[in-house]
Order: sequence, then structure tokens, then C-alpha cells
Amino acid sequence: MTQRMIGAGRAVVRGILAAAVVMVAAAAQADISRFVGDYVGSADLISADGTTQPRDMSVQIRGTDEAFTVSWTSTSYRGDGSSKDKSYTIEFVPSDRTGVFSSAMTRNVFGHSVQLNPMKGEPYVWSRIVGDTLSVYSLYVTEDGGYEIQEFDRTLAPGGLNLDFQRVRNGDIQRTVSTFLRRK
Repeated sequence: MTQRMIGAGRAVVRGILAAAVVMVAAAAQADISRFVGDYVGSADLISADGTTQPRDMSVQIRGTDEAFTVSWTSTSYRGDGSSKDKSYTIEFVPSDRTGVFSSAMTRNVFGHSVQLNPMKGEPYVWSRIVGDTLSVYSLYVTEDGGYEIQEFDRTLAPGGLNLDFQRVRNGDIQRTVSTFLRRK
């Protein structure tokens, strides 16, 4: 076999791989396109002890070249009238599983997006799309080796999204929220 034929064969393989990457990215875009938008709403966060806390919430879902980002803000209100915002943005990229996406929250030494390390107290985050629901999961390994998992289900609904959230620590539900977020 000549060097020319080997070179041509490698070029074909590179072309096939590039086409596969484009097809995976296009499939991710098609899935997420139904969710893309800005959403706002309010809810009462319910704690394990039954107390409630009012929250204003917003979420922004955007398509990217590879897949999508989800950004959200939760504003809590205290009894003294002050408020506190918590905001997060996570980029997701396709995984080897259809409809399942890895978080790309940091870069490794080679500049590639990678997930954080839950054994260092960082969240292990992934998402999936099943039907009309985009779910985002965050798994934490606690200092004593236990676990905490947070689940955000955002389900398409006329005029916006239904948001269902729960935080579970070692099997016990710590907090829940269910509300409607209207599309802006």
C-alpha cells in the first residue's frame, strides 16, 4: 500500500469522525431547541421541617455549538426585608448516551472541558432530556462520605416551564420547590 493511499484513508476516517461530531451536536441542538428561552416565576421553598421561604426564580437556557447552557438565579427573602441571590451557569456537552449530557464546568491541562471531582467536595453534574423534561442533577459527596443530590426537572408547559426541585441528603428530602416559570 502506498503512502498516498494510507494518507487518503486517514483523511476519510477524519472526515467520518468530523461528520459524526457534527451529527451529535446537531441532535443535541434539536433536543434543546424546544427549551431555549428565558423563564421567570416565584415559589415557596419547603424545608424538611415544614417551614417555607419565598423565592423568585429565573432560568435561561441557551444552545451552544456543542450542546447547551443552563443559567439560573434564585432570590431568597429574609424576615428583615433583605434578599440574597444565588446564580449558577453550567455548560453541557453530549455524552456517549443519547439524551444524556455531561457538564463542562472546568478545563483540564489540555484545555478540554471536564466535570468537577465530587471526592474533592465539588458537584458531579449531568443532565438529560426525556420527552418534554430537561433534568439537571448535582451529586455531592459530603465531608463524612454521605451524599447529597439536587434534581431540577424543567418540563415544557403552555407558556413556560413547570419546575420541580428537590434536595435529598442521605435519603432524606431536605427541600422541595414546585412552580410554574413563565416564558419572557
